[in-house]
Amino acid sequence: MTNHGPALPLADREGVLEHAAELILSSWQSFDRARPNQPLPSERHVELLSGPLPLAGSDPAAALDAAADVLDVSLAQSRPRYFAYIGSSGLEIGVLGDALMASHDVNVAVSAGAADLLEAQTIRWIGEFVGFDDDAVGALAAGGTISNLTALTAAREWALPGFRQEGAAGRRMALYCSSEAHYSVRRAAEVLGIGGRQVRGIALDAQRRMDPQACAAAIDADRAAGITPVAVVATAGTTLTGAVDDLDALADVCEERSVWLHVDGAYGLPAAATRQAGPLFAGLHRAQSATVDAHKWMYVPKACSVLLMHGFDTLERAFSHEESYMPHSGAQVLAVDRTLEYSRPLRGLKLWLAFTVHGADAIRAAIERNLEEAQLLASLLRADPRFELLADPQLSAVCFRHLPADGVDPDAHNAALAQALATDGRILLASAHIDGATCLRACMVNHRTTDEDVRAIPEVVGEVAETLAAAPVDARS
Repeated sequence: MTNHGPALPLADREGVLEHAAELILSSWQSFDRARPNQPLPSERHVELLSGPLPLAGSDPAAALDAAADVLDVSLAQSRPRYFAYIGSSGLEIGVLGDALMASHDVNVAVSAGAADLLEAQTIRWIGEFVGFDDDAVGALAAGGTISNLTALTAAREWALPGFRQEGAAGRRMALYCSSEAHYSVRRAAEVLGIGGRQVRGIALDAQRRMDPQACAAAIDADRAAGITPVAVVATAGTTLTGAVDDLDALADVCEERSVWLHVDGAYGLPAAATRQAGPLFAGLHRAQSATVDAHKWMYVPKACSVLLMHGFDTLERAFSHEESYMPHSGAQVLAVDRTLEYSRPLRGLKLWLAFTVHGADAIRAAIERNLEEAQLLASLLRADPRFELLADPQLSAVCFRHLPADGVDPDAHNAALAQALATDGRILLASAHIDGATCLRACMVNHRTTDEDVRAIPEVVGEVAETLAAAPVDARS
């Protein structure tokens, strides 16, 4: 029997594509303004998503309708009043880029032709945009955790040459970071054989930044004890409060001691491109490596994390290899010789399109708008006796508490309030802990968010708090 055509053809693919475009446009239109609440999955959704493996096919348009219906009752970070976490907001040109990229399904693990050039150009552009290096090289990864792990793998091999082949061989190592650094640093230490307990959480200064003198003292004490410092991980925008470590001072510490400086800028580094926040990132160019998640504050869909380096040599020492299924021609170096991942979609296409379609200036202006929105929220909270602002925002994360009536535990009250807000659904905030206090945290990283959306935060929180206070005690948990 002779086969003709694909084994899995899509019936009426032109019509299905038009229908998919209508669904995407409908979702974009729904994101333009806040919805009155967050709908929950119904029995119909539960029934659909509990069904058995389908053995026969079905109508593709109907299947797409079902998928869109499921997504409509899912938490979408693209909505303008989703303030709960630092996430992506589904830049429209990036959505189209993802669809185009997935259609071609290019793998930039080996030689991929023009796609290799596009990825390299995208990395240069982001390196220039944030002020790291106009000729930056690096890699795109599935997220900041993988980018940080990739950078710290290179740092480990630089600090202890031959580790990748010989292992620790009894040698002890340590990493140094802010006590409020992202957990991905500890996770990298666990994966790399450094050990989670060997991550030194350095004390904070008055601005919630890692104390450079305390960092230097920790490095010196470890060296005296025979422990090898692998890297200092500076945070350019902590997840909790948006604090930016003093990069220049930490670069001094590292240069004096020949220690690798890595900057975890997954959240905050795009703000380095702005006039308002740019000075906070002075010294960025002195770091050996830096990461930025474009799917956070560059607005493109997940996942698009960028690892920035000044050269490929340390990555190649950490990752280069040759296998019978991946032969090299002479001195040829492939992407898999510089990265952790083998299956690598062209993640950079959506960021390349974002820069190409909107331009760096417009993206910079959108980030500045988010910074201004955070300041607006802070000013509203300062002026409202119902609230307590727990830290002045350096970037776009704002931590605050609602002040309950006398005699009510403020921690229990704000924890219950966070749950009540999630049930209310008009805005989405996260609960967090700062200096032991339970609080609410709002993050402005959405290009759709407006001042009106920001002003809704104290209004809605106040209303929900009043309802919560009026409810019977046993109904608040």
